[in-house]
Amino acid sequence: MKKYISIIFLGALIWACGDSDKGSNSNSSKKQSVAAKAPDGKKIFKRNCVVCHGIYGDMAINGAKDLNLSVLTLEERVEIITNGKKVMTPFKGVLSEKQIAAVAQYTIDAFNKKE
Repeated sequence: MKKYISIIFLGALIWACGDSDKGSNSNSSKKQSVAAKAPDGKKIFKRNCVVCHGIYGDMAINGAKDLNLSVLTLEERVEIITNGKKVMTPFKGVLSEKQIAAVAQYTIDAFNKKE
């Protein structure tokens, strides 16, 4: 009997500690949760791409392209990051679509500054 009471108490405790913000119509909390879920392209790039492209995108190790010279569109970058090209490793099974898009956008923002 004590076992069942303990289980019921534990279930009630978990339910009571659940997300109390579900009923809230606060736009600021929704914006914060969306921002928190957005992948950080810079972090992903540093973790997966600097080995060949370098921190500044210009290291060009193992046949990697200099990202500072790239004229590829966002869509073309997403395609290459997803499926690879020549010696470029495909990241389709490694990164999510959102992460790949974030890295592609980061490479445009960080390395393609037209002067």
